[in-house]
Amino acid sequence: MSEEKSESPQRPELSPSVAQAVEEAIEIRRDLHAHPELGFQEDRTAGIVAERLKSLGLEVTTGVAKTGVVGLLRGGKPGKTIMVRADMDALPIQEENEVPYRSQNAGVMHACGHDGHTAMALTAARILQERRDGLQGNVKFVFQPAEEGPGGAKQMVQEGALQDPDVDVAIGIHVWNDLTLGQIGVQSGPIMASTDRVEITVRGKGGHGAKPQDAVDPIVVSAQIILALQTLISRERNPLEPAVLSIGSIHGGEAFNVIPPEVKLLGTVRTLSEGLWEAMPARIQRVAEGIAAGLGATVDVDYQRMYPTTRNDPRIAERIESLAQELVGADAVIRHSATMGGEDMSFFLREVPGCFFFVGSANPEKGLNHPHHNPRFDFDEDALGIGIEMLTRSVESFLAETD
Repeated sequence: MSEEKSESPQRPELSPSVAQAVEEAIEIRRDLHAHPELGFQEDRTAGIVAERLKSLGLEVTTGVAKTGVVGLLRGGKPGKTIMVRADMDALPIQEENEVPYRSQNAGVMHACGHDGHTAMALTAARILQERRDGLQGNVKFVFQPAEEGPGGAKQMVQEGALQDPDVDVAIGIHVWNDLTLGQIGVQSGPIMASTDRVEITVRGKGGHGAKPQDAVDPIVVSAQIILALQTLISRERNPLEPAVLSIGSIHGGEAFNVIPPEVKLLGTVRTLSEGLWEAMPARIQRVAEGIAAGLGATVDVDYQRMYPTTRNDPRIAERIESLAQELVGADAVIRHSATMGGEDMSFFLREVPGCFFFVGSANPEKGLNHPHHNPRFDFDEDALGIGIEMLTRSVESFLAETD
């Protein structure tokens, strides 16, 4: 089982129906890429998704979590229900790529591959609809808004996307430029980190920069808090449990010679450990309050839970891994592929067993290896065929189970 990127992209042999559908998927993907929409604003995208699903004869529900779409494909025989999830939203980034399908919406870009996910799921829906008579069960295609924030999956769960009929297995897919074309990343247990937001307001006493003795400097207090918070990672965390605590924003003061009355710190906390996820709010509160009190200041800590850890069911992940090996070969399946990035697919996987996995999409030979959320992000569109193949094989494999 390989853990390294392959040096040159590999193109596995696809089934004839999938191979013939790759151009269709590319066309859909490029249209969506040229017209990106932010979270809960995916009106055009949702309209295209709903129209295509209806044209296939699926039972379509729109307006789930504002702009989400659910399409139900009923197989020719009774059985379980498997969910295929695709996210639809883009990011507030100005695209820098000079390609024919460049974003036409200023300041908005598909910089994470969600256009590819939607294209893959729509194409897989068409292929599976053509095979519906042989399907023993149902396929629920869930097109989700706002993965990039504030999170559409939780709202879709609350509005019944996993019900009527109840979902037995959930799978999700992500093109991944950390892996090269032809590789697939899958593992059991945690694969993407919890994603929390922390805001710390440090209140001191403002004054003249020349007379610090008459003030309580919240900037100095904030500096001490920032440094001390890192000991929660270096000294209170098991070194074998991945975790990140990053302060990404500091706001305080307007003038060079004035000590401000308060400073705001914004940061993120991420971990793959359920225990650490539970413990971090109280630990951050303890450190911030202790340092502030020792230096004569006060603090307010606003800790917001965003996305929990994305955890794959071991049995389902093992099946996906086996299917991936059949498609790309054992050496191209990357088991150790967890990342500290967050994903609200986690909300679906907390309700039903399932698997979220990565399809390698980087191709350095074509210059397609910029990271996600970068204004130059793009991916090798041959990854679409691999993703469609994995989706169709996974659906047919799980629906064929008799237990």
